[in-house]
Amino acid sequence: MTIGLYHFIGIAVALFAIGFFGVLLRKNTLIIYMCLELMLVASTLALVAFSRYNGSPDGNIFVFFILTVAAAEVAVGLAIIVALFRRRKTVQVEELNALKN
Repeated sequence: MTIGLYHFIGIAVALFAIGFFGVLLRKNTLIIYMCLELMLVASTLALVAFSRYNGSPDGNIFVFFILTVAAAEVAVGLAIIVALFRRRKTVQVEELNALKN
């Protein structure tokens, strides 16, 4: 059995959908953050699959930029979540309403 482009795209779509619904349905900021990362990984997987099947290295090079930005995003995002937890003693989205009204 050979693994084709549609298999990779199917997995990428499934990962993106899981991440998307996780962002919409979950209330914990850490879980939401992980779901956002899952969506980013799904887009990366799709780029690698397209790059492989088109035979050009453009997608792979773009993935390196995505991974670099993702590493910086993780550092900043986790720092923000830790700062929120230290100040508010919670990571629940419903209780983080300082900007509301």
